[in-house]
Amino acid sequence: MELPPPLEVFAARPERTGVYTDFDGTLAQIVDNPDERFERVGVISGRPVRFLLDNIASSGVDLWGEYGLERVVDGEIRAAEGAAEWREVVEEVAGRADAAGIAERVERKSLSVTLHWRADPEREAAVRTWSLAEADRTGLEALPARKAIELRPPLRRDKGTALGEAAAGLGAVCFLGDDRGDLAAFDALDRLATDGVHVARIGVRSPEMPDELEHRADIVVDGPEGALALLRALLT
Repeated sequence: MELPPPLEVFAARPERTGVYTDFDGTLAQIVDNPDERFERVGVISGRPVRFLLDNIASSGVDLWGEYGLERVVDGEIRAAEGAAEWREVVEEVAGRADAAGIAERVERKSLSVTLHWRADPEREAAVRTWSLAEADRTGLEALPARKAIELRPPLRRDKGTALGEAAAGLGAVCFLGDDRGDLAAFDALDRLATDGVHVARIGVRSPEMPDELEHRADIVVDGPEGALALLRALLT
């Protein structure tokens, strides 16, 4: 794959470059040891950090989970400031969701819980109503996910805040994403660009890719295979 022009700076100045990506829908696997070339390489995902640790072999990858609610620092999983105190509230809501039988699946994460209806679309209205009521009762945020609602601590953490922290001091930063939650990372790249950082917004096409993400992307590739081909082109 020929390297697209927006990424030529990344290949020319790897020591000042950060390459960050979503996981689900964007990568099926991580290129072997990409950290050997670029200053920083990372994954910012809605998945828990423990999942990322279990599925990404390269030890040098900067891992952020649950939209920045937790990350790996010096080999340890650390919650964002103020997040851990919500753990019991989240678990209580997850238990109530199990008992209510509202969702098709209740996905417990480390610091949040996701209520799915993908396999049973008729549950959508009930999940939305129940989730909003639980958010009002507990103070958690109810945020849209892929055919699901996620209840998590109200800490103003998202992929954009995580990327902004992860990319501090770099001269060039790119992010690969495919879903609505990745728009916050594109917003962060916009802010970095106003500070003179060279940025590249990379959309990974999927059936659920929102139009806004595709329109804002500087580069669009087809699925995880296209994302991996692009990353490999950066390494050549």
